Amino acid sequence: MNRTRTLRRAAAIALPALALTLGAVASAAAKDLKVALLYSKSGPLEPYGKQTATGFALGLEYATGGTMMVNGRKLVVIEKDTQGKPDRGRALLTEAYADDKVEVAVGPTSSGVALAMLPVAEEFKKILLVEPAVADVITGAKWNRYIFRTSRNSTQDAISNAVAIDNENTSIATLAQDYAFGRDGVKAFKEALKKAKVVHEEYLPIKTTDFTAGAQRLFDALKDKPGRKIIFIIWAGGNPFKIADLDPKRYGIEISSGGNILPALALYKAFPGMEGSIYYYYEIPKNKENTWLVAEHQKRFKSPPDFFTAGGMSAAIALVDALKKTGGNTDADKLIATMEGMSFDTPKGKMSFRKEDHQAMQSMYHFKIKVKEGVKWAVPELVREIRAEEMNIPIRNKR
Repeated sequence: MNRTRTLRRAAAIALPALALTLGAVASAAAKDLKVALLYSKSGPLEPYGKQTATGFALGLEYATGGTMMVNGRKLVVIEKDTQGKPDRGRALLTEAYADDKVEVAVGPTSSGVALAMLPVAEEFKKILLVEPAVADVITGAKWNRYIFRTSRNSTQDAISNAVAIDNENTSIATLAQDYAFGRDGVKAFKEALKKAKVVHEEYLPIKTTDFTAGAQRLFDALKDKPGRKIIFIIWAGGNPFKIADLDPKRYGIEISSGGNILPALALYKAFPGMEGSIYYYYEIPKNKENTWLVAEHQKRFKSPPDFFTAGGMSAAIALVDALKKTGGNTDADKLIATMEGMSFDTPKGKMSFRKEDHQAMQSMYHFKIKVKEGVKWAVPELVREIRAEEMNIPIRNKR
């Protein structure tokens, strides 16, 4: 009898102790899952960066059903301001991986910053999900296996824009910023053209405000050409459309460009009928993710979501979907195996990470500019959706 009582007492003491031990193990296993979001909180691309951050936060909320939890782990986002500076971006990503112990990083805004960050992801053997930097070399010549990208690349921009203006007897001069985004964009655009001919390439510093000299070189290159004459602009930030103030119409020269954020689309009101392609405009995609995004953004911010808001949400959905599939395991090899070929639903519709270079394959939208009374910006009305399978996007990496 005494032996029985002793065993019962021992069990009564051991069971709570065991429960505490198991609880500690569960707590350790469910530690916060840290994600770094690196973007241009300040600097020339600040409007783009802030949209990405807003979209990323909304995307995490949507993808986790408002819990901010994945497989029992709380998502904690650590934001860092790259200021659009490559050296700073590289240092901040190193800090995030080494000191903050983040398990995944997302960003940046600038292509130049992204190029500086790519080797850091490879050094630490951790995933960098690129959003919204666009330059082809990010998933091309400078790519490594730890890089995935939800944003479109320069070739996706270029091919879809070529659909709009690639016609016989057409001469095109390009205006772009003199860094990876601009040069990669022009290179891809030229490769995508089948009928029109590029007769001049004009590259200007990122922060250019006086376009007079560049515009004159563009005009000189086009003015005596027969047929249709177009200046195609690839630009991020600033106002390159000031060249229209110099009256290219007197030479029969048109302006064309891809889509942009809503404040920039206000500048397009001077070009009714202009055609191009756009990554996202809130009225175009018809799916439940976009319906939720438009409604929530309008409710919270009294405005529709913009170009890069959709991109930020897409990145968040991709990340959460991948983590759900791995059971919250952030081991890079496990994530890579999961994300290669993975499809996920976004405000733009379905995207899929291509296995060969981890670029998200996605639709683009051929538009025609319409000016509507009471709308502050020009409306890019849909001509047609250009689906991913319609665009032959070259694999440019060295895998």
